[in-house]
Amino acid sequence: MPKPNMYQSLHTTVIGPFGERMEVQIRTEEMHRIAEEGIAAHWRYKEQQAGQGSAAETEKQVGSLRRLLGGQQEDSNELGMLEALNDDLFSDEVYVFTPKGTVKAFPRGATPIDFAYSVHTDVGNHCSGARVNGKLVPLKTELNSGDIVEVITATSQQPSKDWLKFVKTSRAASKIRQWIKTEQHEKSLVLGRELLEKRLRKYGMSLKRALQSAEMTTAMEELGYHASDDLLAAIGYGKLSLGQVVGRVVPEDRRSPEAPKKKGRIGQVLERIHKKPSSAIKIQGLDDIMVRYAKCCNPLPGDSVVGFITRGRGITVHSADCPGVLQGDPERRIEVEWDLKKKSSHLVKLRVFCLDQKGILANISGEVSNCEANIISASVQTTDDNKAQIVFTIDLQDRAHLDRITRALRQVKGVDRVERMRG
Repeated sequence: MPKPNMYQSLHTTVIGPFGERMEVQIRTEEMHRIAEEGIAAHWRYKEQQAGQGSAAETEKQVGSLRRLLGGQQEDSNELGMLEALNDDLFSDEVYVFTPKGTVKAFPRGATPIDFAYSVHTDVGNHCSGARVNGKLVPLKTELNSGDIVEVITATSQQPSKDWLKFVKTSRAASKIRQWIKTEQHEKSLVLGRELLEKRLRKYGMSLKRALQSAEMTTAMEELGYHASDDLLAAIGYGKLSLGQVVGRVVPEDRRSPEAPKKKGRIGQVLERIHKKPSSAIKIQGLDDIMVRYAKCCNPLPGDSVVGFITRGRGITVHSADCPGVLQGDPERRIEVEWDLKKKSSHLVKLRVFCLDQKGILANISGEVSNCEANIISASVQTTDDNKAQIVFTIDLQDRAHLDRITRALRQVKGVDRVERMRG
């Protein structure tokens, strides 16, 4: 199978005693002449053997040379042109081995992830590490010809979107995207089912009966969905609002205009959350399903919060007074609460306004440490009037923990005020 530059050769590596490897290239005399002396020497040899040669054969060979030189005419750098020719003339593949000696070919730049997916999809999906020539290496390591690659798997390991940044084979990239899409669909399906079920309960309807009703069949046709699972996944994904479905499925006489009670949905959620501060989010009975915390308001356990269905990202948890969620579509807001059973850590930024005096940074750091919190980073800005602003990133547990730290810092001599930064 000649390459566009007419290079042909059989490559293999023989593994000898003590794991020593020797590369072998097998060629015919004609193949060797092209590889070692170039296309022009091959032409001269063919002309000597068969006279002038056919015009068609000559044109074919000239065409190969044109492809090699394509794009080089604008490059006035002779060294750059030679390097480019060198890249084209030499193989752009690497040949690596399984622990049992089976040879596998990959594009140059391929990684252990590409190798894992070439073995089996499940091996790739659960690849947690790799050994190359007996040594543990990062998964983004580029493989070289002759490497012996061993894949380490773990049932808890799952593909990461970051893998798409460094895999080279289309098979690996396709399998990773397929897994992400399937996983996203399953999570969206569970979330959409829970959301619609709870909404239908308000109108005295069960999800099971609603899915079997003629109204739901009509609704799916109007909304462009062929299966109920696709419709539910669209709700969980954020493509479809609950109102669009409920308006078509629930009879008009059963829809209660006073569905949100006097305090409103947000007020009820905030009142309940205020009584139950904790450290993780519960979504209508589901723990941590596609949940992330909004960077615009950076909510802490103990803050009043509300959930918002974000397209493709599941539930985003916002502070209840965050302008971002208050200005959004009310149909995409859902009730959330802090989970009493789970503990977690959160990063919070604090800005401390203080005097620019000796030892004040050490005193502030000491108070944070006394409050059993960890400072991740700190930056200081000073002014000409001997004042300073210090921005701390602190790893803490919840709102109560933050309040304790803030009170302690306000007692430090030289500190004017402390404020929590959002966004």
